[in-house]
Amino acid sequence: MSTSTESSAMPVSGAPEQETHSLRLKVEARRQLSRLRTKWVFGIILALPLIVVAAFAVGGDDGGGRPDNFADLATAGSGNFALFLLLVSSELLLLIVAALFVGDPVPSEASWSSLRYLLIAPVPRGRLLTAKLAVGLLFTALATAVLLGWVLLVGGLFYGFTPLTLGDAGSLDWGQTLTRLGIGALYVFIVQLPFAALALWTGVRSDAPLAAVGIAVIAVIVSAILDQLSALGDWRHALPTHYNREWVSLFTPNADFTALVPGVMWALLYAVVLTALAYRHFLKKDVIS
Repeated sequence: MSTSTESSAMPVSGAPEQETHSLRLKVEARRQLSRLRTKWVFGIILALPLIVVAAFAVGGDDGGGRPDNFADLATAGSGNFALFLLLVSSELLLLIVAALFVGDPVPSEASWSSLRYLLIAPVPRGRLLTAKLAVGLLFTALATAVLLGWVLLVGGLFYGFTPLTLGDAGSLDWGQTLTRLGIGALYVFIVQLPFAALALWTGVRSDAPLAAVGIAVIAVIVSAILDQLSALGDWRHALPTHYNREWVSLFTPNADFTALVPGVMWALLYAVVLTALAYRHFLKKDVIS
């Protein structure tokens, strides 16, 4: 009897390890997709462009001055509207989304007292955390892509399907607009990784789901404040928020794509170190609840 139980609990000898890992990812993805907070996140993302359109409609034209920033040009067409929404969303909304999807799953399981049972299952701890991290990053990337695609559609329906207009600097065609928006969205995703990794590290050390998001938001605020201190000089370049807006420089007639490299390198460095710390703690974690 005990032999039968053991054989049902353990993977079949010779079964591809890749299939087991793939199954774990699918189970985790279904679990996260069914959660109410996931539905709320995507609901807010879908509602945001409509709220902004309503705000522009209520506010009306401010008097016909020459447009000199992205907000002034936001209603010039679909391309401009997408750029404006990506800019304002990258400041905080997408950060919270990344911290929530990556940092929340482990403490949520712990607070429900289900993490203990997951950890005693015949699945290595590292693989369990990898599944949660991979699904969290996947949902973060999906949220960014959905936001960009939906904003382009909403902007086109309300303001016309016009590519990006740069005011006095000219305009871009649709090929350039979509390429640069795509690279901009990818860059926004990458520079959120340090804070997602920080949320993961906080999450494996805490049973409070909101702690992961809270610590990530506080880290952004502190980094942004320090970045304003000119007394720090070149030390500011090492702050995780220093290059967060570098992608905006893509939307000029002669964009320099190499300017994005320092931001990407610093973001990946922070993300790798913090993720390694999260794994180090989780592999030794003593779960008693």
